[in-house]
Amino acid sequence: MLKKRKSLWWLLSPVVLYLLALPLYNRIEPVVLGLPFFMFWTLLATLLTPACVWLAARKDPLWRTDRQRGPGDGE
Repeated sequence: MLKKRKSLWWLLSPVVLYLLALPLYNRIEPVVLGLPFFMFWTLLATLLTPACVWLAARKDPLWRTDRQRGPGDGE
């Protein structure tokens, strides 16, 4: 079942952005847009998370077929 739903891999992106990259961005310098790098990275990851969820849903075949049926169909 998961072989047909490869788009769900997009849901791992927030985990990678927040946790696995922590040793790379856990510092104060440089300052980006007036924010320490750690805060900038956290803000960036927070803003990218909904985009990753949207991409996972948009490319998911089950989500697409459910959207095409419409409300009230199929029950």
